[in-house]
Amino acid sequence: MILKTDCKHFPGDRPCLPNKLEGIKCDNCSYYEPVGFKILIIKLDAVGDVLRTTSILHALKKKYPSSHITWLTRSDAKELFNWNNLVDTVLLFEDMDTTARLTSEHFDLLIHPDASPVSSALASASNSKVKKGFLLDTKGKITPANESAIEWLEMGAFDEYKKRNTKTYQQILHEIAELEYDKGEIILNLSEDEMSLREKLFESYGLQKYKFIIGLNTGASKRWRLKQWRFEGFRELIKKLKSYEDLAVLLYGGPSEKERNNSLKNEFANVVDTGSDNSLREFFVKLDLSQLIITGDTLALHAATALKKHVICLFGPTSSNEIESYGRIIKIIPDMDCLVCYKPECDFVPNCMDNISADQILNKIVETLRLK
Repeated sequence: MILKTDCKHFPGDRPCLPNKLEGIKCDNCSYYEPVGFKILIIKLDAVGDVLRTTSILHALKKKYPSSHITWLTRSDAKELFNWNNLVDTVLLFEDMDTTARLTSEHFDLLIHPDASPVSSALASASNSKVKKGFLLDTKGKITPANESAIEWLEMGAFDEYKKRNTKTYQQILHEIAELEYDKGEIILNLSEDEMSLREKLFESYGLQKYKFIIGLNTGASKRWRLKQWRFEGFRELIKKLKSYEDLAVLLYGGPSEKERNNSLKNEFANVVDTGSDNSLREFFVKLDLSQLIITGDTLALHAATALKKHVICLFGPTSSNEIESYGRIIKIIPDMDCLVCYKPECDFVPNCMDNISADQILNKIVETLRLK
């Protein structure tokens, strides 16, 4: 048999890419790369958190250069791994054969950073020699797989610990995996076709006549509604930005933001609504049009960070300390003692996000872009 079934490029049920593109067979293939150290990462939720967890890949490849990395996630996060050459295989939680693969394949290392019963059960079931992060024990309870995971588990259990934490999520993630933390970047790569689409959108939106392009992400996750800045705040900010003639404003959001973005677009003729029904990849392409993104602590924050944009992030109920700034993120944090509460509802009037003013954001925009 000329097949080399241990090659990382061999899918088993179809021709490999080198054979498909170049007609190469295994007996004369320069692409042959046997699978070595196998790593399994389980990170299911949520899309933004899955994206920022890709920052761990740099340290993994540094420590295990010839490793083969499999990532298990949900189908809504699958497209995050397009054009990511550090992940060899993406398994989907929804696929029927995923559990069978976890128990039949052998992995040298498992990294599972979530204290979730669902994903912890998968971590426990995986056939992994070394496990780091969280597992589900025989009583159905979350347990740390290694000592380095205890701190994150306790932060999730005790609000007091979460509130006083000063470490970024990326640092905590690396500590759980027992890896050196060198501020590895979040990974999000656009393809050539996506970059071409970006240029077409740049022209069709008429952005070529502006020196500065600012993106306003007006939404937040459904789970943490209070992460969203108020509608009137965006109206006031756009009014103030109108005085800068060489500045364009783009609106971003999902289906939940369709109505508010339509209202802003109808009120301000010079504002571009990038749409609320974009696919994940379309959203990334359109986000890349802006030089500076104003957003809450949500997917747009992590995507803009990965695209190496300047970001002004508005914080309230979630931890600003957990966000790695990479020297590009300006954090606006209200002066309130109750922050980092992670509450879906609040009795304070005004609440933390309502205490952020349009002038605070404008001052940071002017400072960042050096507007005159």
